[in-house]
Amino acid sequence: MNKEEILNKLKNIIYPNFKRDIVDFGFVKDITINGKEIGIFLEIPSNNSEVKEKLQNEITKLFENVNVEIKTPQIAQEAPKKKNIAPNIKHFVMVSSGKGGVGKSTTSVNLSIALAQAGKSVGLLDADIYGPNIPRMLNLTNQKPLVDESIKKLIPLKTYGIKVMSMGMMYEEGQSLIWRGPMIMRAIEQMLSDVLWGELDILVIDMPPGTGDAQLTLAQSVPVSAGISVTTPQVVALDDSARSMDMFNKLKIPIAGIVENMSGFVCPKCNEVYDIFGKGGGVELAKKNECELLAQVPIEPMIRESGDEGKPITFFKPDSISAKEYLQAAHKIIAFLDKVGDSVDNSQIQPVRH
Repeated sequence: MNKEEILNKLKNIIYPNFKRDIVDFGFVKDITINGKEIGIFLEIPSNNSEVKEKLQNEITKLFENVNVEIKTPQIAQEAPKKKNIAPNIKHFVMVSSGKGGVGKSTTSVNLSIALAQAGKSVGLLDADIYGPNIPRMLNLTNQKPLVDESIKKLIPLKTYGIKVMSMGMMYEEGQSLIWRGPMIMRAIEQMLSDVLWGELDILVIDMPPGTGDAQLTLAQSVPVSAGISVTTPQVVALDDSARSMDMFNKLKIPIAGIVENMSGFVCPKCNEVYDIFGKGGGVELAKKNECELLAQVPIEPMIRESGDEGKPITFFKPDSISAKEYLQAAHKIIAFLDKVGDSVDNSQIQPVRH
């Protein structure tokens, strides 16, 4: 059997969860033939043990006397470096989601205000570089931060009892940022180190959707005290939120809990609750990850209105169902941070080798 015949047989193996075979994907990196013995070397983009085992079993079934080696992404073995580029901030809270459109920025805004109402000095960093919605949600769209010329640092804007900084304040409304990963990483570092945050109890950081460069950069730049995953009840959103939870674990970020957004629609006329996106998904995800369900925030027309008008519901409608959920979540987060204390150390996180 020659290499071409071996490749033709390998084309029968479909990469798990996809419709293309491992040859078409280019995962077959080398084939060796030594008499009756065959050596096959694969390099795949997943480090999932089940994917690796399935490929190994399927190749073994196709050939006799075959030795299969599968390379998966590895973490670079470098000496750990402790880093905290914003030492005046006691706790960093990462608000993340596996996908966009689940209400992550709305959650970040209202949690920040609720934490301030609970007596903490709070900052809000909009690190969602491509979709910075925080300025509009806080009615700051036409305001630009000033610069402290003596130390060449930006002065964050203040509103509703919190300090705020967003990349959306740096360029014109509607202007797009077409940046590669390294530029995103540098921007996040600058918004931490080149902004005059002062002494803060908590900095809430509204992350971009997903699990990429921005999340890794943040975890390598400061000791993140708590991770919060925002989701909606439907299965698709929960699947993506599970990836966020996995990211927190891999980045050694303590998980404070889950905020289930759009948790039922409250009819403004009859006050009946309708579970448009399903029910109980956030509860199950919290149980699976052994963390708290911090809040179940329903769909209310006033939430949409508050975001569009720059009048956060937690500040302007403190007696609403949603505002009470955010305030309850804030108290749970404070208790979590008190429990975590100063023990958080993300220094063992290493750059991922691409």
